[in-house]
Amino acid sequence: MKRLSLAHFWVAIVAFGAASAMAFMQALSRASLDLPWRSAKLYYLSVTAHGVLMALVFTTFFIMAFGYVVAERTLGRPVAGPRLAWAGFWIAVAGTAAAAWAIFTGKATVLYTFYPPLKAHPAFYIGLTLLIVGSWLWGAVMLWSYRAWRRDQRDAPAPLAMHGMIATVIVWYIATAGVAAEALLQLIPWSLGLTATIDPLLSRMLFWYFGHPLVYFWLLPAYVIWYTLLPVAAGGKLFSDPLARLVFVLFILLSTPVGFHHQFMDPGVSAGWKLLHTLLTFAILFPSFVTAFSVTASMEVAGRMRGATGLFDWLGKLPWREPLFSSIALSMILFAAGGLGGAINASFGMNAVVHNTAWIQGHFHLTVGSAVALTFMGAAYWLVPRLSGRELELGLLARVQPYLWFIGMLLFSVSNHITGILGMPRRVFDASYEGSPAAVQWQGLTELSALGGVFLFASAAFFMLVMIGTGLAGKRREPEPIAWAEPLHPAPLRRTVFDRYGLWTAVAVVLVIIAYGYPLWHHLRMARFGSPGFSPF
Repeated sequence: MKRLSLAHFWVAIVAFGAASAMAFMQALSRASLDLPWRSAKLYYLSVTAHGVLMALVFTTFFIMAFGYVVAERTLGRPVAGPRLAWAGFWIAVAGTAAAAWAIFTGKATVLYTFYPPLKAHPAFYIGLTLLIVGSWLWGAVMLWSYRAWRRDQRDAPAPLAMHGMIATVIVWYIATAGVAAEALLQLIPWSLGLTATIDPLLSRMLFWYFGHPLVYFWLLPAYVIWYTLLPVAAGGKLFSDPLARLVFVLFILLSTPVGFHHQFMDPGVSAGWKLLHTLLTFAILFPSFVTAFSVTASMEVAGRMRGATGLFDWLGKLPWREPLFSSIALSMILFAAGGLGGAINASFGMNAVVHNTAWIQGHFHLTVGSAVALTFMGAAYWLVPRLSGRELELGLLARVQPYLWFIGMLLFSVSNHITGILGMPRRVFDASYEGSPAAVQWQGLTELSALGGVFLFASAAFFMLVMIGTGLAGKRREPEPIAWAEPLHPAPLRRTVFDRYGLWTAVAVVLVIIAYGYPLWHHLRMARFGSPGFSPF
């Protein structure tokens, strides 16, 4: 199944490269630099392209590629249903092509969240729906492979990496029910002209039912990498296998019923339900705190196995020149800062201050743009040579690239956090407001943000060069084995409560019904007035 995994990896890498180019253009434009191609139409087209290609296409294809690697290498058998797996790949590719065509021809400038009444070409909505259908087939193959293995291993616990990927599939299936309902019942009929109007609030409720657990669909595979590949790269062992399994179960339970904290400023959702989702949002911080402790402890174990004896000298013993290790370690530092900002976003009073400001883009670039993207890039350096049988080319660029990303993300995100507090809106083409006194205080910071964009683009270019060089010119060699981390203490030999995926899925569904059932039922019973579509360009 190497060809299947590599095919997914290469689609992810191409999407990443295109999305990075769009981001560079946005960063320069937001600094109000006088560029010959600068226009509102091109700016918002690039915002849409960057969001969709990076947040939906790059992540989904990378996760599917990594999932197939995990299933085959941890279960010790080929994945079940290879034809179904390839069908899922080609359906997802076709959907990506349709959505990309709509975006780049200017027919889908609706941004990453595609909020109605902004209206796109039907190809955009149908294309993204096909991408999700392809990912559903991937999830089916993953579960099928696990069930086939389980028939032969009735009492053994699932390998930790597979445990994390099963949790990812469960979260994905639950979360995508919302966006599938939005697309099939609202967006596609509306874009085809079968209905004249659409309910924007219902669309937003269904989108954020999906939109926040989407973050954990991205994050869980990154955590799998942190728990199962990082200790090996660091030369140590995993601090605790049971803690890692607990983390993945908690994400199954708590990922989905949190969406209303994205709608604090929306009418039509009562304060009580927003409060419930706020509490659940704070609850889901706990597994990330556990992960921070466990992974940091694993790094300390590695440092001490390398000879450290002092209080903090283990940090200097770690392999900071290795791209996989440095990518994850630096992404964890950025993610910690982003997590603190997330607690502010989830607090009703403070959210009112930062809502729809540049703070938000600063926040999610520290989380998604660092914990996820930087981890995935580091993992690609480690996995692609082992799958392709080629040496990693341009090793110096690979070593430098994570540090460029770290510097660029600090400059970009810190400046956006500050300008957000100062009141600068997000998604605004001209941040100068034609010389408004209120906007003068933002100018230096937007220029600093643009400088961060330059570093990030250089880092992304280094990554692309390394990947393309490895794929086209890397020397053939016998692939190194893919080794998974051993726990510091022996893992359980028999299945535990953490392996009861049916139970945890049922509990998660009950929590979702509690969190969304009444608000959706109440909204559907209200007198509702639809909106016609609107295309700004």
